[in-house]
Amino acid sequence: MDKQFDVIIVGTGVAGLYGALKYPEDISVLLLSKKELNLSNSSFAQGGVAAVLDKSNDNYKLHIADTLIAGKYKNNLSAVEKLVTEGPEDVLDLKDLGVDFDRDKFGRLLATLEGGHSRNRIVHHKDSTGKEMVEKLLVAVSKRPNITLMDNALVYSLDKSEHGFYVGVLKGGENLVFGCSYCVLATGGIGRVYQYTTNSAIATGDGITFAHLLGAKIKHLSRVQFHPTAFDSKSDRERFLISEAVRGEGAVLLNCNGERFMFNYDSRGELAPRDVVSNAIMLEEKRTGSSNFYLDITHKPADFLVERFPMIYNKCLEKGIDITKDRIPIYPCQHYLMGGINVDLDARTSVDRLYACGECSHTGVHGANRLASNSLLEALVFSRRAAQDITHRIQNGGRKPLGTEPPKQEVSGKELPKGIRTKIREIMQKTYFVIPDLENVDSAYKEVDRVLSDLITTKYEINIDYVEALSLATVAGIILEEIKEGINL
Repeated sequence: MDKQFDVIIVGTGVAGLYGALKYPEDISVLLLSKKELNLSNSSFAQGGVAAVLDKSNDNYKLHIADTLIAGKYKNNLSAVEKLVTEGPEDVLDLKDLGVDFDRDKFGRLLATLEGGHSRNRIVHHKDSTGKEMVEKLLVAVSKRPNITLMDNALVYSLDKSEHGFYVGVLKGGENLVFGCSYCVLATGGIGRVYQYTTNSAIATGDGITFAHLLGAKIKHLSRVQFHPTAFDSKSDRERFLISEAVRGEGAVLLNCNGERFMFNYDSRGELAPRDVVSNAIMLEEKRTGSSNFYLDITHKPADFLVERFPMIYNKCLEKGIDITKDRIPIYPCQHYLMGGINVDLDARTSVDRLYACGECSHTGVHGANRLASNSLLEALVFSRRAAQDITHRIQNGGRKPLGTEPPKQEVSGKELPKGIRTKIREIMQKTYFVIPDLENVDSAYKEVDRVLSDLITTKYEINIDYVEALSLATVAGIILEEIKEGINL
C-alpha cells in the first residue's frame, strides 16, 4: 500500500471540496480528481445556489413547497427539510470563504428568480457561480495541511476491507493503492452516457459503478433531468447551458414560427419546472414538425445582459449569436441526475464506511425532478453532514487496522475496441430521451448487457477508456433495467 489516510474523497467538485474542509486538522484526507482539479459539473453550474436568506420576503416552508412541487411530491421530505433549513448557513460559510456572490449597491446579496421558485432566492456570481465556488474552495483546501490534493488520478478499483477500503489509482503511468478508513464518493453525474449533454468530460458515472460493484443500493437512476435550454449547436457533444436564470430575467421561448407557446402547455409559462418545459418543447416539435426553438431576451437593455450574463454572452458570440440582438437557438439536452447511490441523511450508503454526496448520490431531495439551483445546495449540506458523521465516528474509535490488503490489480491487457462508448450513447439518446421510446427499451437493454458482459469477462487493459466504458455500460444497464421493469419514476 502506497499510503493510508483516514478519509479518501473521490471527486473535486463542490461536494468533494466543501466536505474536505469540514474535517478537523487531525484527520487526514486525500482528495482525488480524475482530470484537472477544476474540471467538474460543479464548475459548469451557472445559475446559482438557492437559499432562504431574506426572511422578510421568503421562508423555509415556501422553499420546501417549491421543491416538492417540482419533484412531483416524490421527494424525501426529511432530506428536503435538512436541505432548506441548514443550507443557508452553508451558503453564508461560502461567503466567508471568499466566494464573490453578486451584491446590490448597499452590499446586500442579490437574489434572482428561476423556474419553479416562488421567490427570488438564488444567489449567484454573474452566470458562472459554480466556477467561482470551485475556485475559492480550491484555494481554501490548498491551505489545509491535513488535505492532500491529487489531480489526474484515475480511480480504477475500490475494494472493501474489514475496516475500510483500498483504492486503486493510475497516475502518471504508476499503479498506486491507497488505504482509508472511510471513503466518500463525490464523482458527479452521468451526462456522458448521452450523445449530447451539458456535463463535463469526466461525468461518466464512475462512483455509481464502484458503489454498485460493492453491493451498495442504487436508487432511481432513471430519474434523469433534461434541461430545456441548452445551446443548439447541432453537432457539439458537450453543449453549453443557457441558464434558467435567463428565463428568470424575462427571456421568452419561441417556436420555429417565432411564436410563444409555453402558456399553451402550462400556466407558469417559461418559468415552469425544467421537465415541464422540456416536454412542452418536444410536443411543440411534433406539432410544428420543426426542431428549431429559440430563447429571446433582446427586449432587455444590452448593457444589463452583458453585465448579468457575461459567460453566456461570450459563449454565444463564439457561435455567431449576439444575445442582445439575436434569438438564441436552444434544444433540450441531458443535464442532471436525480437518482444515484442511495444514502441516508448523513450521506451513508448501504455499505459500511462508504459515503456518497453530490450528484452521484440519491438523497431523495429532488424527487422526480430537480428544482433549479438546489443541486449546489445539496452538495454543500450533505457533504458537510458526511464529514460531521465520519469525524464523530473517528473520534469515537473509528480508526482501526484495515485488514488484509488485496494483491495489486494487474492493469495490462488487450486493447479496448473503439466505439463502445459511442454505441452506448446512441442507444441511450434514442431510447431514453425526454419522452422515452418504451417499445425499444427491451432490445436496448439486451444490447447494453452484451457490451457490459464483454467488458467484465475480457481482460482489457485498464485505462481511462476502459474505466469510462465500464461505467457508462453499467449506468445505462441500470437505467434501462429500471424502465424495463416498470419501476415508478
